[in-house]
Amino acid sequence: MKSYVVIGLGRFGTRIAAKLYELGEDVLAIDTNEAVINDIADNVSKAVIADAKDIDVLKGLGVQSCDCAIVAIGSDLAASVLVTMNLKNLGIPQIICKTYDETHSEILRKLGADKVIIPEHIMADKTARILSAPNILEHIELSEDYGISELSAPKTWVGHSLRELNIRAKFGVFIIGVRMNDQTKISPDADYIIEKDSVLILLGDYNSLEKVRNAK
Repeated sequence: MKSYVVIGLGRFGTRIAAKLYELGEDVLAIDTNEAVINDIADNVSKAVIADAKDIDVLKGLGVQSCDCAIVAIGSDLAASVLVTMNLKNLGIPQIICKTYDETHSEILRKLGADKVIIPEHIMADKTARILSAPNILEHIELSEDYGISELSAPKTWVGHSLRELNIRAKFGVFIIGVRMNDQTKISPDADYIIEKDSVLILLGDYNSLEKVRNAK
């Protein structure tokens, strides 16, 4: 179990704090707003009304012992900067900041943030991929480069085995499952025959997944 401190409980901070706790992690949530602290209190390990811009306050809460800090203040750059500097001075191993634009991202990186997240950009990229690929039924982002996509099997693949199609060698993707009539076959073997209306569950980088999407 890892320990996290989430600072700033807007929609993003609240969601990530509650989800980490749900996944079994130790989560300390901090905000200056009493109402949001009361709302999340039952969904994290500990929720505290405090000003994270004060390094002595953070020390008093034991934040320096956390494995990862998530600064979810967002639009208030000055507050994000002060909090990030405090966390860096406390020696937090990993600092992740949420922000709204590239200029703020660059500033926070220079101050020591290990990763900067722009939620709007992530959602825009995901939505664009889905809209531009109508035959992709579902998509899960694993990282900036890799994802898992559910794709309707190209018509020319129907009736052929995975061995014949040699998909991994030709496209650089892994077929980790095939769904057919609400039944899912996990890790199908090389002799598995693609049937009409099959849905392929593919793992690969986005360029390779795009090649499969355009396959005839």
